[in-house]
Amino acid sequence: MAEVPQKLQQAIAQMKILLKQVPQAKSLESLLGLEGNLAGLYFGALSLLISKDVASELHYSNRNRRPPKDRFNALLSFGYALLLKDVANSILTVGLEPALGFYHQPRSQAFPLALDLMEIFRVPLVDMTVIGSINRGQWDVAADFEVRGEQVWLSDPGRRKFVSLYERRKEESWKHPVTGYSLTYRRLLELEVRLLEKE
Repeated sequence: MAEVPQKLQQAIAQMKILLKQVPQAKSLESLLGLEGNLAGLYFGALSLLISKDVASELHYSNRNRRPPKDRFNALLSFGYALLLKDVANSILTVGLEPALGFYHQPRSQAFPLALDLMEIFRVPLVDMTVIGSINRGQWDVAADFEVRGEQVWLSDPGRRKFVSLYERRKEESWKHPVTGYSLTYRRLLELEVRLLEKE
């Protein structure tokens, strides 16, 4: 088993401290502040999960989007778009109003409730898929991406590859901490919406 880098251990320890403060947050603003700090720690440590043997073009330095400026962020952004669509579909299937969110506010065309619920699945469905596929050498830095000036997008073959990896990931099972059932991530997307409906 590989040794966990000290910088990663420190980031995890700091995240645990911040997570304990979440239940005590008295306002949306204080919750947003905690989320911002947690996101900074998380994305600051993400590069430590990439193998040193990976092509330099696939390494991660910082989160950027609209448009993504490197291949890692192109993968994350495309994955988050797929996840947002799946969560929105689950919300509509259950019959909730996707425009009424709890945490996210209406600022774009994305449904606030879908943005709220997709937070649960970002790491297991997108981030882990991206990191795992990069570390396994599944990406061709030339054929799977299109570089247009400072913008980087997935090419048609790259998008097809990502969709295939993402769909396979959704078929993997995970034991839900509340229900105790092991379900595929595909089923868990709808289950989370149904649990919210019951609340």
